[in-house]
Amino acid sequence: MASTTYDASTIQVLEGLEPVRKRPAMYIGGTGIEGYHHLLWEIVDNTVDEAMNGHATTVNVTLHADGRSATVTDNGRGIPVEMHPTAKRPALEVILCTLHAGGKFEGKAYAASGGLHGVGSSVVNALSEEMVATVKRGGIEYRQTFRRGKPRTQLEKVGEARGTGTTIKFRPDPDTFGDLAFESDRVRERLETIAYIHKGLRILFRDEMSGGYEEFRHDGGIRDWALALAKKTGRTPIVPDPFYACKENGVKVEMALAWTDGTRELFNSYANGIPTSSGGTHETGAKDAITKAVRNYIDTHSLQPKGITLAAEDIREGVVCVTSVFLAEPQFQGQTKEKLNNPEMRGAVENAIRTTLEQFLNHNRTVADVVVTRVIQAARARLASRSAEDQVRRKSPVNNRLNLPGKLADCSSNDASESELFIVEGDSAGGSAKQGRDRETQAILPLRGKVLNTEQASLKKLMENEELSNIVSALGCGIGKDFNRDRLRYHRVILLMDADVDGHHIATLLLTFFYRYLPGLIDGGYLYLAQPPLYRIDVGQQTHWAADDAEKARVLKKLPPRATPEVTRFKGLGEMPPKVLFDTTLDPRKRRLLKVTIPAGEHQSTDQMFADLMGKDAAPRYHAIMESGAEFDELDV
Repeated sequence: MASTTYDASTIQVLEGLEPVRKRPAMYIGGTGIEGYHHLLWEIVDNTVDEAMNGHATTVNVTLHADGRSATVTDNGRGIPVEMHPTAKRPALEVILCTLHAGGKFEGKAYAASGGLHGVGSSVVNALSEEMVATVKRGGIEYRQTFRRGKPRTQLEKVGEARGTGTTIKFRPDPDTFGDLAFESDRVRERLETIAYIHKGLRILFRDEMSGGYEEFRHDGGIRDWALALAKKTGRTPIVPDPFYACKENGVKVEMALAWTDGTRELFNSYANGIPTSSGGTHETGAKDAITKAVRNYIDTHSLQPKGITLAAEDIREGVVCVTSVFLAEPQFQGQTKEKLNNPEMRGAVENAIRTTLEQFLNHNRTVADVVVTRVIQAARARLASRSAEDQVRRKSPVNNRLNLPGKLADCSSNDASESELFIVEGDSAGGSAKQGRDRETQAILPLRGKVLNTEQASLKKLMENEELSNIVSALGCGIGKDFNRDRLRYHRVILLMDADVDGHHIATLLLTFFYRYLPGLIDGGYLYLAQPPLYRIDVGQQTHWAADDAEKARVLKKLPPRATPEVTRFKGLGEMPPKVLFDTTLDPRKRRLLKVTIPAGEHQSTDQMFADLMGKDAAPRYHAIMESGAEFDELDV
């Protein structure tokens, strides 16, 4: 074994912005699509900081035609360009080329801001193939160009200028991000949210890739945002106007609250205009305020129903809440700022909101009665759900097999970590799967026809559905709020449907069910989609398998010119001999599985997607089909 030297000569010191290029994930969370857009958010947040402190009114964001470069402009004060007294370089160069350099540390230049660490714009510079900074200040326009964190040119005077402001154009470095590009829909959604949070701020968005141009300005602020969120996620408000409160005492606390008919609560929170997707102490304070205010109202007016205990989840069911706080020294979790950690903010938000919400309820008895009725209904539904779940729950995941559905061909292993459940489309395919499976670790549950669309069905109707009840019974982990992963009988739940349109539809219906009622399977990484072949391609003694038309085309393209392939299209899994089904789809050594996951920060858009595509309102589906019509030229019907 070769010896390694560990002495002073092995200690490496990274200078300037080298640490950022060496370990970019430490500063932007990763080098995937989230990190790519995080560069844009850092620059946009700087412009919003100017507006937040009363120095700017308009922000311009442009995605250029190449899809990989962007320009952000504000009409704020302009980044200082004078020589820095100690660095002996222009302040602009110091800010863009030095970690922990900025004007937000002491609170003199900014009373509140989203950027506090002095690393945002310099990180963008370090991870950009090129950055061009243009500043209008003191009647002069200045410009300086940078490349991968280092100046390419000196700061130069371009000429006279009217007004003030800063423009940053940058192109993320392909050496770090590969072939990634900006996604206009993602950028548009973020900019519109910013316009809601900072009411009165004018944001202009130009997408040169599509030629689109939009202006965002929401003078109603987060009050309008709460209603927009309810609409986007398929919820209908049960009270026309949302509750709104704004208090300022050292910190500014603003909250808008809409009660809806949704089955889940939705909390969006922001700290100094930064979306805190993982919540934090301010969001917890908002939840405390709502729970205590409604509970106090119920107690004061003796509205507590007999025999029913109201839980916090009942009080907040269907709530859509937007909480925004502005404070001098926010303590974010990491540079990506997804969570606010200031311990004092929980009490500050609760104290600012709870009393105001109680007064609102007491002075608006009609609204309050609607809210209380909604809460009591939620509690009764929760108790009914638990009772119904008890009827199908398996008492012991290991020792008791008496309550399992009759169609289930269970595996012999009692070790959930090695056990798999294949949910199979149809009795015919189920028969082939039962014969071809590994009986030790693989269980088969065949379904009959297309299952219930749970996005449009009540919980009572769901529990009366035999196919879905069989799934719940087979899994043994409970449903909805009673989900317990410790009782899960299989650590791989695999949807095995035909590789055609009907199969995809059934898989979508099942995904809707799992997302709405068993989200713990997805969060825990237990849910998968099998990838059975649609085509068999025989060439001489060789056999190739293709999951779809695109893969079939790739296989045929790779064959020798004189080859005469025989292509067989399977009408369904039931056509496959058991051994072929095992070799192509069930065998862990050869099969292909897709794990069902929800990317970080995408839960809201996922929720909206299910509401749009599977909900009762057909309009969103119609728009989706019309907008994507070109993709449906060759439907498999």
